Order: sequence, then structure tokens, then C-alpha cells
Amino acid sequence: MSMKQEIQAVIDKFHRKMEKDPEVKKEVEHLEKVFNLDLGEETYTLKLKDAHIYSFEEGLDPNADVTVTTTPENLQGLIDGSLRPMRAYVLKKIQVKGKIDDLLFLKKLF
Repeated sequence: MSMKQEIQAVIDKFHRKMEKDPEVKKEVEHLEKVFNLDLGEETYTLKLKDAHIYSFEEGLDPNADVTVTTTPENLQGLIDGSLRPMRAYVLKKIQVKGKIDDLLFLKKLF
């Protein structure tokens, strides 16, 4: 089961949030970041600039600012709300490499 459609739905939700909430948009519009998502057999790169994810591609970028490693099942739990981000991190169901400021941005996606 590929997570690509679910990830795209999260990206679409993020874009709608940026359109509807100028305060949140102002918080992230200055960021220019590259995020890797490593799901084992599936890997993706997302690129953010001007409060817009302008690239969503398969594969990992070796120069990413943040790399998230988890399983497709745990990612699905984060997306549908059955797994809370902090709980996933504490239980090591998700590993995140990057600066703390970049990690806090990820919270805005869920």
C-alpha cells in the first residue's frame, strides 16, 4: 500500500490552511526547507518555500534539512489522528533528524 496519495492529501490540506489562515502563513512563509520522509520501502522529498510545498517527489534529498523516518502504518496514524506526534516521537515510532525549529514546523502539518 503506497502512502503517496495520503501524503498528497496532507500537502493539499496544508495549502488550504495557508490560504485560510494568514497568521499561520506568516509563521512559515519565511522558511525555505527540504524535508525527507523515509518509510522504508517508500521515500519522498518535500520542498517548502513561501508557505507552499512546491515539490513532492519520490526519493531522498541528501541535503535535506529534516529527515523523518517511520513506517507507513505510523505515518497513517499521524495523518488520521490515531497516533499523536509527541507520543510517536517518545515511543520511537518516528525518528526525526534536524534542527528543533524545523521539527516544530512539522507539527503544523498534523
